[in-house]
Amino acid sequence: MQTFYVKTKVCSGDGAMDILGNFAGRNAVIFTDAFMVKSGVAARVAGKLSNCADVRIFDEIKPDPPIELVANGLQFLLDANADLVVALGGGSSIDAAKATILMAKRSGAKDNISLIAIPTTSGTGSEVTSFAVITDREKGVKYPLVDEELLPDYAIMDPALVVSAPPRITADTGFDVITHALEAYISTNANDYSDALAEKALELAFAYLPKAYADGNDLEAREKMHTASCLAGMAFNAVSLGINHGIAHQLGARFHIPHGRANAMLLPHVVRFNANLDANFGAKQETAASLRIAHIARRIGLSGDDTNALVLALVRHLFYMLKMTETPATLNEAGVTKEAYEAVKAAMIDAALKDACTATNPRPVTADDVASILAGLARW
Repeated sequence: MQTFYVKTKVCSGDGAMDILGNFAGRNAVIFTDAFMVKSGVAARVAGKLSNCADVRIFDEIKPDPPIELVANGLQFLLDANADLVVALGGGSSIDAAKATILMAKRSGAKDNISLIAIPTTSGTGSEVTSFAVITDREKGVKYPLVDEELLPDYAIMDPALVVSAPPRITADTGFDVITHALEAYISTNANDYSDALAEKALELAFAYLPKAYADGNDLEAREKMHTASCLAGMAFNAVSLGINHGIAHQLGARFHIPHGRANAMLLPHVVRFNANLDANFGAKQETAASLRIAHIARRIGLSGDDTNALVLALVRHLFYMLKMTETPATLNEAGVTKEAYEAVKAAMIDAALKDACTATNPRPVTADDVASILAGLARW
């Protein structure tokens, strides 16, 4: 039996932030970063929480939130006796808030905590997923957390909060959307419900990412990318992801490559692998995954005479988008030395195979396969 449901209430459009006024008498903590405080956005959100009994701001969030940060957040939450957490920011803020609440509940320290996610980037989809990622910096390992307790109660999708995101962040997070949706679409758990979400997310992301990248003030493009991110999050939350994320987690943990950028660098190579194309981009054998990838290529306006040609068109289009957004295509371009890569290559391959996301990849993956995918990036 398959099940599909969306717990999170998604609020979008004019006045979406006003729902914060409904939480009267609550003790609220806003999880965010120093930039959101300095820019005044955190104060704006706090102002919307005017009916709360108490509002405090935890502004220690850093990219790739480490375990120590979550522990600090838990102490802050307990000191505030909080029963409402508002996660304001990108995936790191939302993931840190999720992990903190989960720790509070599992330790028995605090229960009945509501979570509202307000994303300020269009990419992670964390506002509608039961996933979070925390980092053990000492070991250089990222740990994906998967638990229904991590699902936010509300997601507030305000495209005006994304306008200030610079082109580099817009590109990185936009590629994250595309990777989420495409991996969900070809996941071994994919179903009609997740397909509908993933297809629409891909249609929007391929159409509007170039526009949002070129002009951050294009509010229509920002809104469409925000929607695409949310739809892709719902899709992969239901059916999980694949080897692209399995490897990307290792690139982020070992070399601190931003998650969306790591996904972008890997995606053309992973598409080729999952479509079962050889080194010369010739089809070894048509597969269910290659047929689905070809369908997406058609849906976003690419053309080709057969499945192989359509897959190749998508791979080429992804490489074009990397170039168009000035996204690194190799580890060398991302600032990774050959010596640093070789020192951790074996450990990364092993961790990628064990990553929870890899389990639903449409094509079985071996250590040699991961090495082959990484070889596409390992050019100096």
